[in-house]
Amino acid sequence: MAIEISDRPEARRYEARIDGAPKVAGFAEYIRTEELIAFVHTEVSPESEGKGVGSALVRASLDEARAAGLRVLATCPFYAGWIARHPAYGDLLYQARSQVSD
Repeated sequence: MAIEISDRPEARRYEARIDGAPKVAGFAEYIRTEELIAFVHTEVSPESEGKGVGSALVRASLDEARAAGLRVLATCPFYAGWIARHPAYGDLLYQARSQVSD
């Protein structure tokens, strides 16, 4: 079983397909700026759950973020949990630089 991941910038999401099937097995929606990519929602179809689709989406999209020099804001709980379990990707996480306080 091969999971193919593709970036669909016009739809603002990464899509996963299994074995080249036309049907999307899962997707990760994002908001992207010049410096940051925020992953806001991830969904895997019920028939594709448990096959590594979500992990493949996260790994491929984070590898592309690293290659593009982007910081990552993981507002999606799946992304946040995955990064917490894979500390090699922790350096991508966005850190607020503001010194403003109340």
